[in-house]
Amino acid sequence: MLRPTFTLRINQRPVTLGERTLVMGVLNITPDSFSDGGLYLDAASAVEHGLEMARQGADWIDVGGESTRPGSKPVTAGEEIARVLPVIRRLHREAPKLPISIDTTKAEVAEAALQAGAAIINDVSGLRFDPALAEVARRARAPLILMHLRGRPETMQQRPFARDIGRSLGRGLAWSVRQALRRGVRRSQILIDPGLGFGKTRRQNYEILARLRRLHRFGLPLVVGSSRKSFIQAIASGERLESRATKPHAAPVSQPVLLVADSAAVAAAILAGAHVVRVHDVAALMPAVRIADAVLEAG
Repeated sequence: MLRPTFTLRINQRPVTLGERTLVMGVLNITPDSFSDGGLYLDAASAVEHGLEMARQGADWIDVGGESTRPGSKPVTAGEEIARVLPVIRRLHREAPKLPISIDTTKAEVAEAALQAGAAIINDVSGLRFDPALAEVARRARAPLILMHLRGRPETMQQRPFARDIGRSLGRGLAWSVRQALRRGVRRSQILIDPGLGFGKTRRQNYEILARLRRLHRFGLPLVVGSSRKSFIQAIASGERLESRATKPHAAPVSQPVLLVADSAAVAAAILAGAHVVRVHDVAALMPAVRIADAVLEAG
């Protein structure tokens, strides 16, 4: 039941992972993200939401300026920078000790975000879109989260899916970690994310959760993001665990049901060995995080 522990350095300060679960609050500065697109385009409202998540218990705030929902289109680095930099600057000014993560696949965006006050890079492509991200992380000595993604967001739920998701996941993450190490990123600064919902079928997402502990063989901290995703909503509403289901759930479940479903998924991830969980509804999910941590501690 126990998780391995790791020590990252964030802004030159040591942070221990594994003694308790860290919570990453999602802050999307986009018009088209799947669950909160358009809610925080105004910098002032975005900053206030980020600070509120921190007050509710978020350890890190993950700021993103480009949607990665299925079918989404990429934006230019300039547009992404224009969206996220005002928010990162103000967040850093208001809460200088709060670690901010930049959710991007572009080295140019990551560089600008780190200069504005971000301290962590979260790359959903696992260095497949822009390998120079690793060099940005190396120079800044910033933690680098490498996620597993099959395809690209605009097409990832349309292409043929892996026949063996465990093998695909293992090989994909191993490739990303090798690329980071070859470009000088310290192993002690790398985290991995299995990429739930990114190029996987409904059943495959649950297979990953069920076998998450197998990823401990990498000897790296695990980040898991299941919050508000369609494969969670579908099962919560009573749909079956179909082997090839890829389309989003037709009718979103009610907010109370979604929060209960997200809490169950977060608890499952923690009990399977996740070190960091990425969530939208921090206050509502903190009880599930605390209960799962207590079970791990008792175990």
